[in-house]
This record gives sequence, structure tokens and C-alpha cells, in this order.
Amino acid sequence: MALRPVHVNLKAVDAEAVGRFWAEALGWTAYRPGVTTYVGPAGGLVWPDPVVLGVDVVPVPEPKTAVKNRVHLDLATRSAAHQAELVARLLDHGATHAHVGQGDVPWTVLADPEGNEFCVLEPRETYRDTGPVAAVVIDSEDPRAMARFWGAATDWTAHEVTDDRAVFRSAAGAGPYLEFLRTPGGKAVPDRVHLDLLPYPGDDKDAEVSRLRALGATDLDLGQGDRPWTCLTDPEGHEFCVLGPS
Repeated sequence: MALRPVHVNLKAVDAEAVGRFWAEALGWTAYRPGVTTYVGPAGGLVWPDPVVLGVDVVPVPEPKTAVKNRVHLDLATRSAAHQAELVARLLDHGATHAHVGQGDVPWTVLADPEGNEFCVLEPRETYRDTGPVAAVVIDSEDPRAMARFWGAATDWTAHEVTDDRAVFRSAAGAGPYLEFLRTPGGKAVPDRVHLDLLPYPGDDKDAEVSRLRALGATDLDLGQGDRPWTCLTDPEGHEFCVLGPS
């Protein structure tokens, strides 16, 4: 048994507006299948997408605090000109420059209209075939520990595991990477961005949740009540959800 990441869950006060921003950022389409705004490839809503991780923007009443998100997206670019064009276009669509202690680096750190940080990377050969999202990046105190948990929790393949970095990608070798980067400091506020996981057809969601608890996950009560998904945290406190059948 194993779970598959299916989308990035992003909280926003104005979910429609933030969804439109991310559709512009990724060159995708914003769909309104219900109360959330789902951002995925153009051509009609396909969920779960067999390759990409979509962005599901969920409306919440609370604005983002000044604390940096522990989870963010890195966007891929094809050339220096593409990187400059994308940064300029997103600034025109409501992005702002963000300062997270990055110093003099070849990538550009921005925040979406509600302050969620993300990076527009310089061209990198590693990300040439990922699509617009190069990686989902998660701050980690112990990347090796995260590699053990997430390697067992999902069916993604480990590409690199060191003291400073753990990198995963779909076993199909497609779509974005999942990267845990050693970052000092633990959780200070609830996560604004997290992963949602889904069992494969025929697998039992409750059995998967029990398996994750045995691996070190902890139940999380956000006041969600009786819902078809289960909220958990990994051993470092990163929030994630296991979805039920849609």
C-alpha cells in the first residue's frame, strides 16, 4: 500500500482571486468544482491528474501571518529571458518581492497576492521536464527523517537523501519534485500550504491512515468535523490530508 500526492492545498481569504493568480503563474486554468478553486492544466478539469500536482485554493477567513510558509513552490523556467518575463508578468498580476534571507541568488523570491512565498528559478537542467512547477519545497529540521517517513508514506522514489536535502519524484519520472531542505527552526504557526494525498483505487483509506500513524503521523483536529478526509501531521509537524474517494 502507498499513497500518491495529488495536489497542493493552499489557503486564501479570496480563493478565487488567488486561484486566478496561480493559473496565470503556471499557464494553467482555474476551475470552480465546488467551494474551492482548483488550478490545473487547460482543456478541462482532470482529477487526479496522472502527472501534475494541481493547486487547490481553499477559502479561509484568516489572512496569512508575517511568518514565512514552511512549504512553497519553485517554478521552472526555460531560459534567462523566460525567467525575467515570468517575474515581470507576475508582478503585474499582484505578486510582490519577498525577502526570506535569500541573499544574492540566481532565483527570484516572490509572494502571491496574499503573501504566500514562491521562487521563480533560473533555468536548471534538472527541472527541464517537470512542467511549470519544478518542485514542492518543505522546510525540514532533519531531511533524513523526512525521507524515511515520506518514502514509506508515498509511492514516490527517492533521488537524493543527505543531511541537508531529501528529494523525491513520482516513480513514473514525471511532474515536479518533492524536496525537504534543512532549515533551522520548527513550526511556529499552522501551515498555510500542505500536500493532499490519495489512496489508489481499491486501497482502503482507513487502513492507509492507520499505516501512517504507525510510521509516526499524528492526528490533527482543525475543527473539520465529520469529513471524508483525515488531517494528520508528519513527525516534524507538517500538516497533510489523506483524501477519501471523490
